[in-house]
Amino acid sequence: MKNEHRCASFMNAFFNQYLAIQKGLASNTIFAYRDALKLLFCFAADCLRKAVDKLNIEDLDDELILAFLEHLETERKCTAKTRNARLAAIRTFFNFIGRQEPSLLELARKVRSIPQKKTEHKQVDYLDEVEMKALLDSVEPNSRTGSRDMALLMLLYNTGARVSEIVDLKVCDLRLDSSGQVKLLGKGKKQRACPLWPETVELIKNYIDERDGKNQKTELLFLNANGSPITRFGIRYIVRKYAKAAANQSPSIKSKKVGPHTFRHSTAMHLIRSGNDINVVCDWLGHASINTTHMYVEIDMEMKRRMLQTIEAPQVNTDPVKWQDPGILKWLDSLSKGGKLCEVHC
Repeated sequence: MKNEHRCASFMNAFFNQYLAIQKGLASNTIFAYRDALKLLFCFAADCLRKAVDKLNIEDLDDELILAFLEHLETERKCTAKTRNARLAAIRTFFNFIGRQEPSLLELARKVRSIPQKKTEHKQVDYLDEVEMKALLDSVEPNSRTGSRDMALLMLLYNTGARVSEIVDLKVCDLRLDSSGQVKLLGKGKKQRACPLWPETVELIKNYIDERDGKNQKTELLFLNANGSPITRFGIRYIVRKYAKAAANQSPSIKSKKVGPHTFRHSTAMHLIRSGNDINVVCDWLGHASINTTHMYVEIDMEMKRRMLQTIEAPQVNTDPVKWQDPGILKWLDSLSKGGKLCEVHC
């Protein structure tokens, strides 16, 4: 009987040791990997008519995984981007399998060689300075959550932090004196510090004083209206609410899909436009690679316009072609209105 390896026997080490400890992935990323493998195992069990706990790694060959990816797009109506994300999780899993069991290296190689699909590269939305001011001005400071919302939005813009970094932010991560700063824990458990504007410091202090005055003492900084820790979905709701209100003052916002990550894009764009070195901006945002930061240079239309102004357009003949001469066009128009063209053809 050939040697077989149960999928179940690898799960604990993959999620709790490899992903969480060795790679240091965030919990949301681990959940995404969990969902991808769950879908794969259910698909494989249905195709092979096996119980999920009886599946072997050998059952998950490259042909089955290709069929699973096709199933995602045709049956579950997933986009190519979602398909690629699922494939990335499966590749990571088989990378782990190959490291754990050398006899499965060839299978792991075949699976990891499955190519990702090309997807449309869309430009990211960001708010210019006028639009950002309109959004911040749309907050009513005296409303029930106005103090929190103002502090939250200003901190997002000040730091360009990821929404997960704001959700996990604790009061002890802040320094609220004349040298205001915040410590953020980013992807891969990498910590970075960002300075804070005096205005941001004051807004956060006001919010903490108001929050603690309601006996809502907690380690986490931002709470929802019920006093529980705010979620990334809660922050998304807040951002979208004020973006909708700001569109009345700045109509150009209506054409943009505004969410928490829009603040991150906006901060990056404004830092680059202000003449900051791209390496510094990369460090500020906590990017693992400067290639990610280069994306903002590519989409900065104002910077591109300034570049275009440094060269002169070539001298070309801009005279209208003969049939576009205004006199000829006027003559043709008169023939049409007078019915003479019709008489000729009739």
